[in-house]
Amino acid sequence: MVKALVFLATGFEEIETTTIVDILRRAGVDVIVAGLTPNVVEGAHGMRIVPDKPIDDVTTEDFDAVICPGGNPGYKNLRNDPRVINMIKKAFDSNKLVAAICAAPAVLSDAGVLKGKNCTIYPGMENELRKGGGKPKEDMVVVDGNIVTSRGPATALPFALKLAEKLVGKQVAEAVSKKTMANILRW
Repeated sequence: MVKALVFLATGFEEIETTTIVDILRRAGVDVIVAGLTPNVVEGAHGMRIVPDKPIDDVTTEDFDAVICPGGNPGYKNLRNDPRVINMIKKAFDSNKLVAAICAAPAVLSDAGVLKGKNCTIYPGMENELRKGGGKPKEDMVVVDGNIVTSRGPATALPFALKLAEKLVGKQVAEAVSKKTMANILRW
């Protein structure tokens, strides 16, 4: 079974996190939400989520993808955690899918995996990508090799569907899109 790891830090963006987890699970991906702390984690807007596992109980080798939701201060908490940075580097070096949305592509930049890559980030934060060698684009979702990035809360659904497509195939992603009625949206 295909497995994805979603990092969960205090201040996470709720729309992004729950959309990613929901869409990928609907697509049949085994998603593990790993908290930087083992207890309830509070999002940027007060939603609380209990992680499936603490980050110290997971290893990159067990997953096909690592995913960073955005949110403020969520992305800052991710970028300041050496465990997250090391797991991103390991996943990238193993050619696993590495993904981030909203402000979280800054975490990928800090991890050094965006060098020469097309990518996107929350509007106004493009210098965060450039400092890591990334090539900022304004598309909602940008795919470059094993890197997938997206812009913000409103792009969470197309981002999650793109992750599903990359992990389990276009046919499955399209079926999930139809079941959730995402296919009727015009983004």
